[in-house]
Amino acid sequence: MLAKRIIPCLDVKDGRTVKGVNFVDLRDAGDPVELAWQYSEQGADELVFLDITATHEKRKTTIELVKAVARQVNIPFTIGGGINELKDAEVLLNSGADKISINSAAVRNPTLIDELARSFGRQFVVVAVDTRVIEGKNFVYLRGGRDKTDIQTEDWIKEAEQRGAGEILLTSMDHDGTKNGFDNTFLKKINDTIHIPLIASGGAGKQQHFVDVFQQTNVDAALAASVFHYGEILIPELKEKLRTHGIVVR
Repeated sequence: MLAKRIIPCLDVKDGRTVKGVNFVDLRDAGDPVELAWQYSEQGADELVFLDITATHEKRKTTIELVKAVARQVNIPFTIGGGINELKDAEVLLNSGADKISINSAAVRNPTLIDELARSFGRQFVVVAVDTRVIEGKNFVYLRGGRDKTDIQTEDWIKEAEQRGAGEILLTSMDHDGTKNGFDNTFLKKINDTIHIPLIASGGAGKQQHFVDVFQQTNVDAALAASVFHYGEILIPELKEKLRTHGIVVR
């Protein structure tokens, strides 16, 4: 069995880490480079940085942030936000990022997934999907959760895999920041239908939620933000709890 991964997520706005509830009411959570170093020391398996207003503000992800993180941490990290073309991804990977994450741009231009996978390899391409339930169906949202599409989430994830996504980062907007647990029912449904790693995101509030998501859905990784940023869950303790439940971690 492959070891399950624990991934802190740092949402970055104006050079600071922020966190909200259901994608709104953002509050400051610290310096992203300092937090990255702390998580690396604590034993996080990977990190994800999302420049959450890059697409909305129509600008590129901060290159200097990527370089600073690459200098500080020795674990893989993914960067996302404002990546619209091959050139954007190339600059980020050359600056030290291990993977790139695309969301809105991939939905607007699905061939971007094919191009990135061909140019850099599938393992470098993470497709992030923000989903919300409307009248019993999951729909894809864009621009940091601002815009609803008519695309059903399950259909889009299958297409992303077929086009060359190496990994899916699935965030439940309904669960995000609530600390009531991951959307395990939907995560299991998706994980049972795809053949690439799935990262669960949205809803972590306590250690048991990580136990539940791995046991109930068999996802490859679980991602969280505020519970790590504010010290509510410490990664070494979380990994020890997972081990006591028979879940393989690094």
